[in-house]
Formats: sequence, C-alpha cells, structure tokens
Amino acid sequence: MSVDDIGPRPNAFDIETATRENSTYRTVVWTGAHLQVTLMSIPPGSSVGLEAHPDTDQFLRLDAGRGRVTMGPSEDDLSFVQEVEDGWCVTVPAGTWHDIVNIGETDMRLYAIYAPVHHAAGIVQQTARDAERDEEDGTDVPPSWAVAPQTSSDEHGG
Repeated sequence: MSVDDIGPRPNAFDIETATRENSTYRTVVWTGAHLQVTLMSIPPGSSVGLEAHPDTDQFLRLDAGRGRVTMGPSEDDLSFVQEVEDGWCVTVPAGTWHDIVNIGETDMRLYAIYAPVHHAAGIVQQTARDAERDEEDGTDVPPSWAVAPQTSSDEHGG
C-alpha cells in the first residue's frame, strides 16, 4: 500500500495496513498545518534513536513487533522504562528524552504523530542515517505553510 502526503487536505487511508507494509525508517504520509503523521520500520536490535523534541509532543503506536521504551528528563536520566508491543501507544511530552529499541525478532512497525509538524512534507528516509543526513543538511524541515516548532533543532543522544 502506498500513501502520498497530499498536504493539508482531507485524507483517509488504512493506517494499520500502511504501517505494517512500510519498510522505510521514516515516511511522512500526511502533513497538516498543526499535525503530522509518519510511518516507521525499525529492524531487530535497532532503535528509533534517543532524542528530545523541545517544542513537539509526539504520539507513537506499534502495529507490529516488540519494543522497550525509555523516557526521562535528560539523556542520562531515562527512568521511565516500559516494554510495548502491537497495539500499545507511547505518548511523549515536548522536551522529554525518549527512545524505543526493537527487542523482538522481526521489524517493529509503528506510526508517529507529531504536533506541531516536525518533518518535511512527504519525505521518505530509507534508513536512520538518511534521516540524520537530511536533518544535518537542512533537507528535513517543515513546509513554510505549517506551524513549525519554535526551536530549530532536536537534541540527539550520543
């Protein structure tokens, strides 16, 4: 199943099927003025990546696989730990350090909702390295018509 980001126009699609069939690290499937939906696939032993979004709340839902969520006020204080699996959601308040590690034997498939918009509309990033490169070179920025975070960059763990 393929879903194209049509920008801030009405849309409807089978998010569970799209999430389960997605094989990219991140694909943005809908970008509104205040909210964005992305699909992610994380291989066994890999993670979403330790980070904090200073001005962005995030909602993630697993549709396949198993993971271990860690969250906390700093990258050295990740005192919230919870194992999650298909059907679980993770809510991340703005400014909270967070990561989800795939602890299963198959790809962990999830979708993420960002508020406000966090990524370039329609961007597809095959790997985590592609995502890092796009952030570093300025390719992965919210569109000008979206309400973007006030802080220009995320914080990433080492």
